[in-house]
Amino acid sequence: MNGGFEIKKILNNNVVIAISEQGNEVILTGKGIGFNQKQGERLDESRVDKYFVLIDKHEQEQYKLLLPHVPESFIGIMNETISLISDKLNAELDEHIHVSLTDHLSFAIKRLSQGLDVKNPFLVETQTMYPKEYTIAEEVIQHINHKLDVALPDGEIGFVALHIHSAITNRSVGELNKYSALMSQLVNVIEESLHIDIDRTGVDYLRLVRHLRHAIERSESNQPVEAHERLEKVLKEEYPMCYNLSWKLIKIMQKDLRTNFPDAEAVYLTMHLQRLSPK
Repeated sequence: MNGGFEIKKILNNNVVIAISEQGNEVILTGKGIGFNQKQGERLDESRVDKYFVLIDKHEQEQYKLLLPHVPESFIGIMNETISLISDKLNAELDEHIHVSLTDHLSFAIKRLSQGLDVKNPFLVETQTMYPKEYTIAEEVIQHINHKLDVALPDGEIGFVALHIHSAITNRSVGELNKYSALMSQLVNVIEESLHIDIDRTGVDYLRLVRHLRHAIERSESNQPVEAHERLEKVLKEEYPMCYNLSWKLIKIMQKDLRTNFPDAEAVYLTMHLQRLSPK
């Protein structure tokens, strides 16, 4: 935690505007951080278990706009929640999570009170692509449910997992959701082409989705893939249906992501598809 903050304005018990040692205005958020404090005082860090500093001006303004629409008690719970995520990952989180996750969960709870439920069509894909984040998201939802005596649906676990992954990769939740939707589309194409129903809980599905995820990451980072010309020739002759399907999937990904995939990706993808195809 950074020290040497002078309190400029107390927004509520859990949020204060302060001046850093460098003279910059920041927002400090933490459970009880503003309790019994006064303008002009130095922050007594010994009274605060953990707090976060919002430095980015855009995030500060977004957070200020959000505060009047969220109960003060919920802000305190969200500070606990974000501390939980940070501790579990043992990593610094992008400060945008304070805005995005607080806004998302407060709105989810409001919908729940109105009897509305937004389905998450890509829950299984999200769990498979981001297993670590998904496990932490399960704890987050349990924490929120316990604190507020609510029962958020399981679909919210997937949404929270995306917010967590966004906070450690600096990618937007919308972009990550696009990957989950793309993965669902690819799996549907595989099922239709091979006339199979893939067990979403099976190890073959797990391997396939993780392979596709890594292929996308390699493509976006222009990471080279070792070519196997002899193996490619064998697979093309022995498993033409799977080989052609692998290229169909690659073309879908190239069009959706506007990036290129090396020819060698078709070899590895063919091997995964052959494992899934009817014997």
